[in-house]
Amino acid sequence: MAEQIIVAGWMDYEPADRDTMLGHLVEVGRRTREEEPGCLDYAMTADPSDERRIRVYERWVSQQALDAHFTTAHIKDFRAAVAGLTRLGVSLETFGVTAARAMR
Repeated sequence: MAEQIIVAGWMDYEPADRDTMLGHLVEVGRRTREEEPGCLDYAMTADPSDERRIRVYERWVSQQALDAHFTTAHIKDFRAAVAGLTRLGVSLETFGVTAARAMR
């Protein structure tokens, strides 16, 4: 297995902006999964215990696939659409995965 990349963490937004951001993330996630063969999973979800927090989980076939993701038209459109939203904080990390196995 080539080294896969996982992106995980969170982003905090003003509570009034979080649902708007989630709406944009639904669209960018759909397009990412449909249009980018290097994307294995792309999920952004509201944290049920924090009205500001969005949980982030992405899985990519390689670092090159993740790098290419940031150059796509749908990411450029997404960034323009959310430019006015207030992000309060962010904690995102990338992890290289050299081995994986099914849990069951």
